[in-house]
Amino acid sequence: MAKTGFVYHPAYLNHDMGMGHPESPNRLRAIVSQLERSRVMDRLVRIDPAPAADDWITHIHAPSYVKKLNAAQPTSGYVSLDADTSLSPGSLPAAYLAAGGALAAADAMMDGRVTNAFCAVRPPGHHAERDRAMGFCLFNNVAIAARYFQKQHGLTRVLIVDWDVHHGNGTQHAFYDDPTVLFFSTHQSPHYPGTGRSNERGEGKAEGMTLNVPMSGGQGDEEYLAVFQRTLVPAADAFKPDAVIISAGFDAHRDDPLASMGLTEEGYAALTGIVAGIARRHAKGRILSCLEGGYNLQALAGSVERHVLALLDA
Repeated sequence: MAKTGFVYHPAYLNHDMGMGHPESPNRLRAIVSQLERSRVMDRLVRIDPAPAADDWITHIHAPSYVKKLNAAQPTSGYVSLDADTSLSPGSLPAAYLAAGGALAAADAMMDGRVTNAFCAVRPPGHHAERDRAMGFCLFNNVAIAARYFQKQHGLTRVLIVDWDVHHGNGTQHAFYDDPTVLFFSTHQSPHYPGTGRSNERGEGKAEGMTLNVPMSGGQGDEEYLAVFQRTLVPAADAFKPDAVIISAGFDAHRDDPLASMGLTEEGYAALTGIVAGIARRHAKGRILSCLEGGYNLQALAGSVERHVLALLDA
C-alpha cells in the first residue's frame, strides 16, 4: 500500500472569478467533503503548501508575465485577463500556493514521507502559457513541478500525463523542444483551446516526445483504457521516467457540463492504475497528481475519491 499525500490550503477558496463561473471554490469544497465523509481523508498524509518562489515559477513563465500579474492583482473587484480568466483579491496568493503545493508534494515524495500525492489546488494550470493566462489558469503548476523535480531533486526524465478533456497547450509548449519531458495528452477534439493535433509531436531532439491523442465526443472508459494501453504504456516504458505527473482534470466525465466525453469514476480509477504501473516500474512509485478541470460537483468529487483510492492501492 502506498503512502498518499494530500495537498490542500483554505486560501485556494479565495480565488473567485465571479458568480456562475464554473471554476468555483465549490469544486474544492465538494472534494474535501467527499473525502471526509467517506473517511478516505483519514488515510492520507496532509502536506501543507507554501507559496512558490518566483525563481521556480520563472523556470516556466516569463519574468515579465509574473510582474504583470502582480501589478494587475486587484484589492477589490475583478480584473479580466481573458474571456474566461480573471483575478480577484485572493487569486494571486492562491496561485502561488497552488504552484507551491505541487513543489511541496514533490519534496514529500523525494524525502520519503509519501509515495505519491494528490494536490487539490486551484487555480488550475495546464493552459497557462509562458507569458499568458488563459482557460482559467494563471501558473502552470505541473510544468513548474516537472522542472522542480529536475532542478531541485536531480531527476532526469519526467512523464506528464494529461487526461483533462481540454488539451494542455501551456504544458506542451513549455517542453516542446525538451527531450527530458514526455508529454502525453488525451483530449476531446475539436474543443477548446484548439491545439493538440496528433501531428504535434515536438521538435528538434524532442520530436516524438509530445504524444497527442485527440478523441471524438462520446468516448468512454473502454476507449480511454485502450488508448492508454496502446499509446502511453509503450512510450513510457521506452522513456523510463524518474517521476510521473498527472494533469488530473475530471471533465471528461460523462456528466460534465463543459464537454461531451463518457468517462466514469471507475474509468478514472482504471486510468490511475495504468499510470501507477508505469510509476512502479520506472519511478519508484512517484506520482504527483494535480487537479485541473472537472465542473459537475458530484462527478468531480466521486472521481477524485476513486482516483485517490487507486493512488493508495498503487
